Amino acid sequence: MAGVLTETREGVRIITLNRPERHNAMNDEMGELFRAAIDEALEDEAAISVLILAAGKSFCSGRDVTVLGHRARDESNFTFFRRHQAGRMKVLDSPKPFVAALKGAVIGGGCELALACDVRVSSTDLKMSLPEINYGILPDTGGSQMMTALIGPSRTKYMVLSGERIDAATALSWGAVDFVVEPEELDERAFQIARTFAKKPPIALAMGKAMVDQMHMGAIKNGLGQELIAQTALYSSEDYKENRAARAEGREPRYRGR
Repeated sequence: MAGVLTETREGVRIITLNRPERHNAMNDEMGELFRAAIDEALEDEAAISVLILAAGKSFCSGRDVTVLGHRARDESNFTFFRRHQAGRMKVLDSPKPFVAALKGAVIGGGCELALACDVRVSSTDLKMSLPEINYGILPDTGGSQMMTALIGPSRTKYMVLSGERIDAATALSWGAVDFVVEPEELDERAFQIARTFAKKPPIALAMGKAMVDQMHMGAIKNGLGQELIAQTALYSSEDYKENRAARAEGREPRYRGR
């Protein structure tokens, strides 16, 4: 299936992002395919854990900038963000552990997808960022909340407020990823972890994940509500419209704080 590939192997449901020519950036079609793949993984009785891989050089570069602000369903910004948050919550709330194999660009929504997973294995060529502020907006599917739970408030503020990228060594030392391996070892190492989970009792896996998540899940869910309100407001701001105009005209934006 173009955009997303799936298979189940040794108790592991493998979802492969398959739009390498765009660094697996999500447009509307790929987003729908990915959400369907998540639903199928959660319903697959043969799958005890889930592994997210990526074709090409990057994991996911986020929302495709060519459709940024586009609403295929002619829905409101509020409804659009809320629907995408619901998709992210399926990963967070899943009783099945999710493992992500990260490489190259792990940007914006792609970074938020990685953060929603339970274990992150990274290759040495990682470039991770939450760059939304460069577009006059902010993370909207939990990035500010999940990153804070992993690396703390100060470092998260640096990433959210600067939009700067961090490399694999920094991500590992801060706690944004759990393992770093050479690129040629990435998929196999991530599969080994997912397969290890898949050999465990499913109910104990689900309960163990829930026990650990209990520490911060309430705060993350509350924070998602704040992200929803903030992002809806920002898309109506003059500064966001100025950012889009400046990009179209090839100039620096002139922000007015409105």
